[in-house]
Amino acid sequence: MLLWDETLFNNGEVLEFDHLPEYFAHRESQMQALRFSLKPALRGMRPVNCLVKGPPGTGKTTAVMKVFNEMKEYTDSVVLVKVNCQMESTRFAVVSRIYEQLTSIAPPSSGISFRRLFEKVVKFLIDSNKTLVVALDDINYLFPEGHADEVMYSLLRAHEQYPGAKISVIAIISDVGIPYSFDPRVGSVFLPEEVAFPRYEIGEIADIIANRVKHAFFKDVVSDEALDKVVTYVDRTGDLRIGIDLLKRSALNAERRASRTVSVEDVDKAYEASRLLHLCRNIRSLSDNEKTLLGLIAKDSSLQAGELYKSFHDITGLGYTRFYEMIEKMHVSRLIDADFSGKGMRGRTRYVAPAYDSNDILKCLE
Repeated sequence: MLLWDETLFNNGEVLEFDHLPEYFAHRESQMQALRFSLKPALRGMRPVNCLVKGPPGTGKTTAVMKVFNEMKEYTDSVVLVKVNCQMESTRFAVVSRIYEQLTSIAPPSSGISFRRLFEKVVKFLIDSNKTLVVALDDINYLFPEGHADEVMYSLLRAHEQYPGAKISVIAIISDVGIPYSFDPRVGSVFLPEEVAFPRYEIGEIADIIANRVKHAFFKDVVSDEALDKVVTYVDRTGDLRIGIDLLKRSALNAERRASRTVSVEDVDKAYEASRLLHLCRNIRSLSDNEKTLLGLIAKDSSLQAGELYKSFHDITGLGYTRFYEMIEKMHVSRLIDADFSGKGMRGRTRYVAPAYDSNDILKCLE
């Protein structure tokens, strides 16, 4: 039995989402592609833009940050900035974050225009003779309101208005089934090196999870059976972050029982909480009106599309075109099922239902 001052964790920090692991296996080709794209900056040239894409939890952000850290050891003439687009979801917010990381000074939240703030960013780069590389992490969050094109256009065409400015972009896209495309004006200057991050194979998942176990816990805390169970759960979603969270929650469950080992039962219990990570992360990417619509669907899964639209319109005042676009977006991203039943006029009656348990959706919407 564990005593009050005892713990199963040897180094629990390696189970935090923002931890940058020293051991980063099974992504060497992607790392090499990123290094090759950034290498021109070491010669005073503008780096090659990158489009980093793949399912959630496949190492995209970690790979970019590790390459950034490597590059910092070789040069101080390149400024490497990561922007979390889930948090900074407008053009002004993105440039504010860039300005703050360049100058260590937070700009005022009001009273200054985007143009003026962007000029300050570019002037800093030109005056200091530095190249800027911006990683737009989860740029998905900028697409719904058109901010992605605004941000990309401003950054990638800065040199046209401000000669001498050298800026490149690494756009990190989590592929959750939602179609995306850049405006042709952006595409003509983006011309990225595409770096794909596929789902981890089950053997790769087992290797990575075993390494986290080795560093996070004391010896023999996690049995082979419990480890296999974690790997099985991760393989269902392909999201490694679920496995890392699952390890942490499983060990906390064991500690709650004052046990010195993590059991399969601890893992099963922890999964009830961890399994919602993937769902909740997708739901957080929705706009407020999309969340309202998803909530209506979760509360009544028997509604026809016409009935659903009436309820949605009464709440939001939005028209049918916008409603239809939201339905298609959530259908493609596998949050809902929206199929035609074959009944009604020419078999076009459409029923909309949640693709997940309604209670789970409502919990994530809270």
